[in-house]
Amino acid sequence: MTYNFFDMLPFLEKSYFLSASDANAEGELSLTTLTTNIIDIATDHANNLGIGNPSMENMKAGWILSRISIDLATTPKVNSHYILKTWIEDFNRHYSARCFSISSPEGDVYGYARTIWLVIDTETHKNLGLSHFDLPADVILGEKAPIPLQEKHFPIVDLHEEPTGKAIKSTHPPFKYTFKYCDLDFYRHVNTVRYVTMLLNQFSLEEHDMTRVKRIELSFLHEASFGMKTVMMRADSSDDSLLSSFQLSNETDGSALLFARVKREKRDDKFES
Repeated sequence: MTYNFFDMLPFLEKSYFLSASDANAEGELSLTTLTTNIIDIATDHANNLGIGNPSMENMKAGWILSRISIDLATTPKVNSHYILKTWIEDFNRHYSARCFSISSPEGDVYGYARTIWLVIDTETHKNLGLSHFDLPADVILGEKAPIPLQEKHFPIVDLHEEPTGKAIKSTHPPFKYTFKYCDLDFYRHVNTVRYVTMLLNQFSLEEHDMTRVKRIELSFLHEASFGMKTVMMRADSSDDSLLSSFQLSNETDGSALLFARVKREKRDDKFES
């Protein structure tokens, strides 16, 4: 594959205005909006580097997200501006690690994110690897986002079952959902933002008003598609750490589709509408 190296930059930075439509019920940047912006700016930077999906159409290949972690010390407020910056942390023949920072125009950092990307065959959905790319070293910034890597996720079983091995028991009744048309993306599998929505909806309005999400991480195992019946298990930590683990599975065969964690912290003051 050939590239146009003119004006290739090792990072891309964009400014956003947080309008009410992109805020959550507490008047902060919603995680669904932030996730959308993270995916969009990653796409734009890859396109600028000549390794985006348009450059792979003739290969019948495209990028998919394998993992995402978002870690926020604080959150932009409605009617304010914020800046999102992305760069490549690692690029090898198996995957690409891409990082992000979220900051104010004055340079105060709200938080960071890290994503892991794979290239798949859009027809067979098999991993193609990245050996067909040959990026110049100076566009791979290599800087690591100063947030923890994802730890190992463990299977979650129904609260009425006894876990075996390293499995953990759920602390809530299972949540069942069948994926519909608006859950799908261009590849006709479930969009990342829909998974984030599902996770956030596992908490009540009161829980969101009294706590804020400090960290959210998702690890994708298998694609979900239109009409798939799923079941989500939630296991809250017993040490009062406001840490919740999740497993989304195919209800038909029990195979795991997604592991996730949501770490919350208490707000200084309960949000009042």
